[in-house]
Amino acid sequence: METPPRVTTDPDDPAYRLVTFTHHGEDCDGVLALLHTVTDKDRHVGDLTPHLMARQSDGAWSITYRLRADHRASYQLYPFRGQAPGTTRPDWLRVLDHARPDPYDREPRLPARDGRHPSSVLSLPEAPAQPYVRRREDVPRGRTQSHTVAGRRVDVHLPAGHRGGPHSVAVLLDGEMWAEVLSVDDTLDNLTADGAIPPTVTLLVHTMGPGRPDDLSCNPAFVDLLADRLLPWAATEFGATTDPADTVIAGQSAGGLTAAYAAFHRPERFGNALSQSGSFWWPDGTEADAGSEWLTRQFATGERRAARFYVEVGLQEWMLLTQNRHLRDVLTARGYDLAYREFNGGHDYACWRGGLADGLAHLLGSDHSPERPE
Repeated sequence: METPPRVTTDPDDPAYRLVTFTHHGEDCDGVLALLHTVTDKDRHVGDLTPHLMARQSDGAWSITYRLRADHRASYQLYPFRGQAPGTTRPDWLRVLDHARPDPYDREPRLPARDGRHPSSVLSLPEAPAQPYVRRREDVPRGRTQSHTVAGRRVDVHLPAGHRGGPHSVAVLLDGEMWAEVLSVDDTLDNLTADGAIPPTVTLLVHTMGPGRPDDLSCNPAFVDLLADRLLPWAATEFGATTDPADTVIAGQSAGGLTAAYAAFHRPERFGNALSQSGSFWWPDGTEADAGSEWLTRQFATGERRAARFYVEVGLQEWMLLTQNRHLRDVLTARGYDLAYREFNGGHDYACWRGGLADGLAHLLGSDHSPERPE
C-alpha cells in the first residue's frame, strides 16, 4: 500500500524532520525525487545521485531527506527505465515534462502550465501559514475579465461588489500564471473578505511569452507602458486609483527585479513594490562578479524614492540569497520602508503564493502611505 511522505522528528535535533518519500511499482528501474530547488541545486553541479531512491526489500523505492521543520516545497517523482537521467538541459526538460505528483500526497496540488503534470506540496509543521491560498466557499466572489491594452494581454480581477472608486490597484507580472493556473482570484477574494486589503483592482499582465527577457530586465520602456498606458486605462475603466501610495507592483524572479525597478524608475506611479525571489544579480550572467546587481547599485547611489518594499527570498535559493540580502542592506541603509523575509524554501510557487498574499496585505493594509524622502 502506498503511503504519503512519512515525517518524523530528527532524534538528534528537534528543529529538523526526517521526510521519507516512497514509490511502489515494478514498472521502473529507478525513481528520481524532484524536491523543488533542492534537487535543482545538485543538478547544477552535475550530480543527481543524492536524489535517486533506493530499492527496499519489499520492492518499494524510498528516499529520506533531513529538512528543517519550517521547510515548504513542491515535489514530484520521476520513475525511469534504463539509466538514470542526465543533468544537461535537454535531459532535465525531459524529466520535467514527464515527472508526476505523488499519488498519495496530503495537500492540494500545485497546478502547472505548458501541459506538465501538477506537483505535490510538502509543508512541514513550522512552515509559514498560508491562510489565504485555498478557495473558501463562504466569501463574496469577485470577477475576472480579459482585455488587451497597448497590445498586451491583461486579466483584470475586480473585487466583489465593485463599483465607483477610487480603488487600490495591484499590478501582478506573469499574470497568465497567476490568473489561469494558480487561481489567484481566490486569494484576492479571501484577502478582501477578511479586510486584509481594501477592495483592489488587480491587473494581471501577461509576461511569460518570448518577450519576457526584454520586458523583465529593468526595461524603462516596459515600466513606462505600465505607468502611462495600463494604469490610466484602469483608472478610467474600473476606478483604479492614481495614488502611488495605494498602488503596488508585484513579481517573482525576473518579475521581482522588475517590481523593484518600477518603484525606482517611476515612484510617482508605483509607490509599493513586492519582490519575491528577485533576480537582483542582473545583468551579469555569472551572478557573482562586479558587473552584477545593477539595480542595487542604483538604489545605493541614487536619490531616495518615495516607495515602500516587501522583499522575500528562499533560504534554498543559493543563486539569489546573497543578492537579495545585499539589496536588503542597501535599502535599510538608505532609509527605505522595507519589510524583508527569508522563507525556508526555493524558487517555487508553492512558497510564492503564500508570500504574495502576505506582501499584498502588508503593502495595501490599513497604514501603508510611503514615507516621503527628506
